[in-house]
Formats: sequence, structure tokens, C-alpha cells
Amino acid sequence: MRLLIVEDEIRLASALQRGLGAEGFTVDVAHTGPDGLHLAQETTYDAVILDIMLPELSGYRIIEQLRAAENWVPILMLTAKDGEYDEADALDLGADDYLTKPFSFVVLLARIRALLRRGVQPRPASLTVGDLVLDPAAHTVHRGETGVELTPREFSLLEFLMRRAGDAVSKADILHHVWDANYDGDANVVEVYVGYLRRKIDVPFGRQTLQTVRGAGYRLTAEA
Repeated sequence: MRLLIVEDEIRLASALQRGLGAEGFTVDVAHTGPDGLHLAQETTYDAVILDIMLPELSGYRIIEQLRAAENWVPILMLTAKDGEYDEADALDLGADDYLTKPFSFVVLLARIRALLRRGVQPRPASLTVGDLVLDPAAHTVHRGETGVELTPREFSLLEFLMRRAGDAVSKADILHHVWDANYDGDANVVEVYVGYLRRKIDVPFGRQTLQTVRGAGYRLTAEA
């Protein structure tokens, strides 16, 4: 899943990027309001973590402009402004959640996962494709009654494919949502990780649900 952090405290933004990256998220960072707004308008994100007090353009104005353009990306306000009116203003403008600094990373992570479950439209707590079940909050995967252990990158890849179940998803789309925006390595890394996933979610169960679509990418289906 791809996140955007708009935060002018550079050390905090870097720490969040590292921490969320270790949890399997792809994270972009902007340090000014205009840069954050530009990224949010030009790139598809699964959620945005937004400060209020930003150089040149406040978080309030960013929310206003995104919602005015009918951009309904989930937004979590992360700010030192802890007044009840500040929180009410942010929520009234269209923010989805509000967390004040200092904060617990564990709580931040839980709130991000809650936003991702809701998404732009209501989403179930768990993703299900056939008898394959992924729980984003618990960070677990099961094939039927059997648990499947995945690395953070494998988990993020599977989550993206499950959210697009039945669709042919290109390598470029996968790289955009699962790998870092600045990744400039070999695109065949997607093929490698698809192979890893197959050996964990399909091969032990005699399935062929993660399919290669020649010339188009990959498709996850309920049954082969």
C-alpha cells in the first residue's frame, strides 16, 4: 500500500518513512504544503498522513483543495495542535482521523490500517479471494485453516493483488504501489516476488490462483 507523508519536521518524516517502510508500506514524503498537495493530486495514494502547520500552504487548505476536487483519499491529521476546535475544523473540512504529537507509533500504525480497511469506499475488515484470507490489521494470511507466513514485501504485494482480484495488474502498477517511488532497479523484481508468493500461497495447496497474464502482468483469482 502506498502512503504520502506531508510533514515539515524532517527527522520525524524520515523516522516515519523508515518505520512504515519496515511494515511493508511504500512511503513518499513532502516537506512543504505545495509539494504535498502536488503529490496528492498527481499520484494515487491509499492514505495521506498530513500535518497542519506546513510551510506555504497549511494542512487545512490541502484538505479543502483535495475534497473540492472530489479526491477522497483517506487523510490522517498528525499534528501538535491539540485543541478541540483544531480537531473539529480538520474533521469538518474532510479529514478522516486526527492524532496529536507526541504519539505512539503503534497507535499510528493501527489508525493507518483502519483507514486502509475503510478506503475510499467501505471495505471489509479482511480481504477474501476464494479461501485465501488476508487481515491487514492483524497482518495475517490464511489459506483455508492454514496460516501462511509472508515477509512485509510479500504481504504488501499480496494485499495489492487481493484488492485488485480478478484484474490483470501490470508490473508498473505493482512497482508503483508496492515499491518505493524512487526505485530504479530491475522491474523483474516483481517477477521474483510473484514467484515467492506462488511458492507460499499456491504450490503447497495444489493451486494456481496467482496467474501470469502474457503481455499484461499478473492476476489473482479465486480458483485456477
